[in-house]
Amino acid sequence: MPSSAPKQPRGLAAVKLPFLPLTLGEINWVHLIMLSITPLIALYGFLTVPLLFKTFVFAFLYYNFSGFGITVGYHRYWSHRSYEASRPFQFVMALAGASAVQGSIRWWSRGHRAHHRYTDTPKDPYSARKGVFWSHLGWLLVKTDYSTVGRVDISDLNSDPVVMWQNRNYALIAVLMSLVIPTAVPGLLWGDWAGGYFYAAVARQVFVHHATFCVNSLAHWLGDAPYDDRHTPRDNIITALITFGEGYHNFHHEFPSDYRNAIGALQYDPSKWIIYLSSLIGQTWALQTFSQNEIEKGRLTMAQKLLDRKRAQLKWGPSDAELPSYTFEQFQRMCRDEGRMLFVIDNGIYDVADFLDKHPGGRGFLKASIGKDVTVSFNGGVYDHHNAARNLASMMRVGLLKDSVPEQFVAREE
Repeated sequence: MPSSAPKQPRGLAAVKLPFLPLTLGEINWVHLIMLSITPLIALYGFLTVPLLFKTFVFAFLYYNFSGFGITVGYHRYWSHRSYEASRPFQFVMALAGASAVQGSIRWWSRGHRAHHRYTDTPKDPYSARKGVFWSHLGWLLVKTDYSTVGRVDISDLNSDPVVMWQNRNYALIAVLMSLVIPTAVPGLLWGDWAGGYFYAAVARQVFVHHATFCVNSLAHWLGDAPYDDRHTPRDNIITALITFGEGYHNFHHEFPSDYRNAIGALQYDPSKWIIYLSSLIGQTWALQTFSQNEIEKGRLTMAQKLLDRKRAQLKWGPSDAELPSYTFEQFQRMCRDEGRMLFVIDNGIYDVADFLDKHPGGRGFLKASIGKDVTVSFNGGVYDHHNAARNLASMMRVGLLKDSVPEQFVAREE
């Protein structure tokens, strides 16, 4: 029977790298070379080739075209199916996504679905628990052991003709969309072949890479967790500005099938607006949203969790379970024979000896209440005390009264 154990690297592939727990055979050389050499080529272009204004405008527009191919197409349409789209719209998104050179739709979406299903676990292909560098870039530099990546259903992708067309022809489409077209447009239209290559093709690709990589790294590190803090995704405007609107990542991981990433009026999410505006001309439809009721429940659940944490850091006085119980006769004896400054509020026994001279109404009112039940006067019969007074009083509880107070010992007015 064949062994199920993984093959051990041999020869040069088994050579250990200094300072890294890797062998040569574990490195993804295609990714390493591409992600290393493109920034160097772009830097050379910055230093040697003048940037024409026309080329800058075209490179910027093509940069956004590529980025939205990932966010609007690869991410929100194919990975999460958060809306339906016409065939022409899908075709444009497939081309735009390929121009970003981040793998085929099928490969990208399969990994992203695993990331969502197994967030922050060993089955997450770019788990943020392994560090910012790993989730941003490191996971691409080593060969993926797919036996460790969580299983997901991609049957819809396998039956999608646009996905499979792009997957079969990905290398050709990627070269055409990422290199040939952005070089040729400035070259043919205004004679700037070098600018087209260095700025619109290579530099644009580098910027798109790291902008969208930030969804895996920065969006799991910087910001707040208004919906759930048990996992790493965070909401932050800086990440949104960098990632074409994908910065409200805590919301996205809670409500992944919502076509929106940002729901606030002042939150930046151009990807959402492209999907919405496209629906007005019939290119997208069935835009998925979670109900506001469910969204608010998520927000309030997290807000309550934060409040409970803060509450746990404060002293609120002893609980009922921590207090001894006394009969009314024992309570009276402590006041009469032991001279203790005690009174009752809602069956709780309070010791106000240290508060007599601090009472805003003067010590006389408190002294007149010693040995009595002042529940009615405390709750509005004389003065309806504020939260501050109630919270302070909770620190003075020393016992519980386990029987009723005779009527003549109930204080009702001054």
